[in-house]
Amino acid sequence: MNRGLRRQWKVLVFDWDGTLMDSTAAIVRAAQAAILELGLPERSPDAIRNIIGLGLRESWSALFPEQGITEYLPFVERYREHFVERERMGSSLYPGVAETLRDLKARGWSLAVATGKSRTGLDYDLQRTGLGAVFDATRTADETRSKPDPRMLRELMAVLSAAPDTMLMVGDTEYDLQMAQAAGVVSLGITWGAHSEERLRRFAPAACLAGVDQIPQWLEQLEAELAQRT
Repeated sequence: MNRGLRRQWKVLVFDWDGTLMDSTAAIVRAAQAAILELGLPERSPDAIRNIIGLGLRESWSALFPEQGITEYLPFVERYREHFVERERMGSSLYPGVAETLRDLKARGWSLAVATGKSRTGLDYDLQRTGLGAVFDATRTADETRSKPDPRMLRELMAVLSAAPDTMLMVGDTEYDLQMAQAAGVVSLGITWGAHSEERLRRFAPAACLAGVDQIPQWLEQLEAELAQRT
């Protein structure tokens, strides 16, 4: 690996749902089931995909700004029941993700997670996918501020002793890329998740890739381009 590139990006930070795990459809189904049970106004799949990446409280406010906070806790309880007990078991890592993460780790990068999930939800997924040992640090929306607030990335910088220009944020939603911009961090868009490439490009990512499994090749291309300039 080119030494200059290694010095530039020491930490690769990944969103979880929609970036590493193919859980977008499960999130939509769980949210719609909770909405139906509580008799709340119907929300379309597109409306629910739009809020993927936010914390649960922020998602509630975006979906139901007219409802106030009264039904928030019942919604969260019903959503978690559907997602955790039934829907999540149908979610899995996207193809090639586990191998890609282990490869990047072996090449010397520090890996981290910044997610809108809860700590309980992320820990469950890390355990069942066997990826817990791959990541050097993780942050969830219920232990800090939700995306697109940059605090999540700033806390990871502090834990990993990393400067903004040594970190790359990888995500599938505009909230990931907005968070990166606010933190002064370069971002990389992944288009196999919740938000379209057109939507991601509005936030000036370094590139948009079809999937996480393409990251090693993308980095190799950057290495080759850098080598030609030096």
